[in-house]
This record gives sequence, structure tokens and C-alpha cells, in this order.
Amino acid sequence: MTPAQRAGQLVMVGMTTGGAGAVRRAIAVSHVGSVYYAGGWQGSAAVSAASAAVQAQASSTGSPGLLIAADQEGGQVQELRGSGFPAIESATAQARMSPAARTAYAASFARSLHAAGLNFDLAPVADTVPAAIGTRNAPIGAFHREYGSDPRVVAGAVGDVVRGMRSSHVAATLKHFPGLGRITDNTDTSSTGITDPVASTTDPYLGPFAAGISAGAQAVMVSSARYPRLDAQQPAVFSRAVVTGLLRGRLGFAGLVITDDVNTPALAATPVGERAVRFVQAGGDVLLTAAPDLAPGLTHGLLTRMTADRAFSGVVETAVRRVLATKAGLGLLRCR
Repeated sequence: MTPAQRAGQLVMVGMTTGGAGAVRRAIAVSHVGSVYYAGGWQGSAAVSAASAAVQAQASSTGSPGLLIAADQEGGQVQELRGSGFPAIESATAQARMSPAARTAYAASFARSLHAAGLNFDLAPVADTVPAAIGTRNAPIGAFHREYGSDPRVVAGAVGDVVRGMRSSHVAATLKHFPGLGRITDNTDTSSTGITDPVASTTDPYLGPFAAGISAGAQAVMVSSARYPRLDAQQPAVFSRAVVTGLLRGRLGFAGLVITDDVNTPALAATPVGERAVRFVQAGGDVLLTAAPDLAPGLTHGLLTRMTADRAFSGVVETAVRRVLATKAGLGLLRCR
């Protein structure tokens, strides 16, 4: 792979119903290696056609197959709807199911994704929202995206959902490490109210992430919030202490580490290319953005640093190998 192709493997862009052209440009120009469905999609026929089209484009360039994902959690967070996509209960409702029923339920809605050409789900949510905060937690609690306020209960549910998804050949993504349950504002829309002053390396709220890893989750999404007891200087997404030290080291996670959307007020003070460099330096792999037009800036940042810094090129190589290993496990690599 050329340096540009390697950089592209570390980017995932969002595709709306009217944005297929922008995604095609991102694949052709920036060699992006992953796509996710972002809003407005109705019916499995339309999604299947879009999945096949972008996979065919990647194949025509000799690139590895694409990771194709969606935010398909349930409740209010279900990007794919309509014919072929059953309505999914919220995480709060799923938490009331028995373990066997919950596993079968996750397997069922994951099958609908796989049938439409998807191989990745940006779920389940492994955040624990304290009962004392509840719906005042803007990113999770307000939408009932959590499996509960007891991390032991959340851990059991997360493990069940991961196992169900995997049985239907869809990769699971634990989010939002190391947890968004204690903040008040949403990192997607705010640069304030996004600090968790409690989280530490012994936080029981890490338990659901550990359970999901044990169950075989292939990816973990790192949050853009701040955790001063883990890293006093950097948000989690740029923190080597969080990504490499805590997630990869203490929790033993060897799979893909993905960002939350990097096109966010929480990261706006950092230039686009530098966001890519700092995340990969921290030990991350895939930069996610709903804005395909951000792809050139992300890949340019990586390429510029790769050219100037041989050690950083080695870090990129390691990240690319993790992406390709994940794709191999999903049957997306072809021998030539």
C-alpha cells in the first residue's frame, strides 16, 4: 500500500442519503477505508444498494474491502429504519430482558445489518449513568442509551449484546471509553460540561468495557471528554495514558480503537490534521467523522507527519495492521 492508502485506512466517513457523492470522492481521493451510515436511511433495499456501490468502488481501486457501519443501538439512536430494519428497543428497555433473550435480540437486529451489507455496528453503549444524574446526562441518559446505573448490570448486558452481534457476523463497538455517564453536556455539541472528575484507573465504571472486551468486541470508541484523574492535560481521544496505558495496557484490548466524531466543538481548538496525528500517537486507529469533506485534512495531517517522522510512520503502520487484521476477520481482504 502507498503511504496515502495507509493513511486512508485510518479514516471512517459518514454517508447520508444525499451524500453518496462526497463519500465516493473521499474513497477515490483520500482512500478512506471505512464508511458509516449517518442519518436519513429508509429500507434495506436502499442501504444494500449503497453498501454494494461503495464496496465495488473500493474493489475497483484494488483497496481492501470497506468497514461499513451504522449507529444502530436502538431507541432514539437507530440510523437505519423502515422495511428490513426492525424497530429496536432502547438500551434501558433491553436491560430488562433475560440474558438469553437479550443475546438473541442483538443477534436478530445484527442480522438485518449484515443482510444490508454492513459488517460493523457502532454499538453497544457501555457507559454507566449514575441514578443521581439520570436524564441530566445529555449524551446518554437523556436518550435512555444506557443499560443501567449499576456497572455490574451494564457489564452483563453489554456482554450479551456483543455476543449476539458477533453471532450474526457484525463487529461490535464499545463506547464511549472510559465513559460518558458522569458528564452533563454532550461532546458532539459543547466544549464545556464534558469533564468527569471521578474516573480513575480503578473506576468500577470500566467494568462494562472489560466485559465487552471479554465477550469479543472488535472495537472501542474513545470519547472526547476530559478525565483529569487519568490525564490532566489531554481529552481522552488524544491521551496516550487513556488509549495505550489504560485501554490497551490495563484492560488488554488489542482491537480497533475508534474516535467519536472528530468534527466537534470539544476538539475545535486543534487543527484538523493535528487531530489525526495526536489520536494515532495516543495509540488509536480509526478517525471517525460525519463530514466526508474532512477526510483530506485528516489524511494530509497523517501524511505530513509520516514524511517528517520515521517513528510516526511506524506508529501508522501498526494502526493500519490492526485495521487490516480486523478486515481479515470479517472476510474483507482479497488475495491478488
